Amino acid sequence: MRAASGRLGAQRLAAALLRGGGAMTDWWTLGVIAGMAVVTVVTRSFFFISSRDWQLPRWAQRGLQYAPIAALAAVIAPELVMTQGQLIASWQDARIFGALAGAAFYFWRRGAGQAVLGTIVVGMAVYLPLHIGLGW
Repeated sequence: MRAASGRLGAQRLAAALLRGGGAMTDWWTLGVIAGMAVVTVVTRSFFFISSRDWQLPRWAQRGLQYAPIAALAAVIAPELVMTQGQLIASWQDARIFGALAGAAFYFWRRGAGQAVLGTIVVGMAVYLPLHIGLGW
């Protein structure tokens, strides 16, 4: 019964789109999109609109220096320790060993040239055989 009702809903949606009655886009949705665009433009251009020069406080400038690395850590850390929203339960995960190898290389070669490229190469050189070869 559920599959039939899902099919019927899809048929109604297709019929509405063919009739030209844009079932998914109405005036409210377009208004919300336009409003969000206006808010985005105004907030991003606020610094250019101001007629006087101003600077961020020193503490804010210092804090903003760490924003890129904090954002990168917030994206990468969950990917390393979680699978489908759950913490990994086994040590047999190629991502952990690849990340550890990459981190070890980076701290070994820090200050020397090409440390970031080497980190990526070493991490992938450990990750790929474990993931493809052993199926971790």
